[in-house]
Amino acid sequence: MINNDVLRSIRYMLDFSDAKVVEVTHLADPEFALDKADIPALVKKEDEDGAVICSDALLARFLDGLVVYYRGRDESLPPRPVEGRITNNLVLKKLRVAFQLKDVDMHDTFNAAGFPITKPELTALFRQPGHKHYRPCGDQILRNFLKGLTLRFRTGEPAPAE
Repeated sequence: MINNDVLRSIRYMLDFSDAKVVEVTHLADPEFALDKADIPALVKKEDEDGAVICSDALLARFLDGLVVYYRGRDESLPPRPVEGRITNNLVLKKLRVAFQLKDVDMHDTFNAAGFPITKPELTALFRQPGHKHYRPCGDQILRNFLKGLTLRFRTGEPAPAE
């Protein structure tokens, strides 16, 4: 999936303002160059005038910031290195960690989106790329997961504590 689509979906799902997106991103890396004025161009559709491509570095920091925002920072651990390439599998993993989703929560999320997924299919998405049962997460899977999360958070189901 295109990084801008992921950022736009998460921003809508959590009803984050431009300032909140910057704040969450800076939780992962306070030195990262991102300003509130940059966000409108990042959330525009790709075919709109003034749209800016969301880099892997920005999306990685935003997702890491979500983990810190919802779960807190573990000061006993060194800072996580920023991933060079963001894949759909990595987005799925980081969202799972940020929202503390168990397998049953993941299945409920996919079912809410009308896209049921079996347990072996789900576990294959979280395996390491070299593993024989690894399965790349396709755009359709990630899109439906984001849709299910949006339904969960925007329709009144309890969201994670801030």
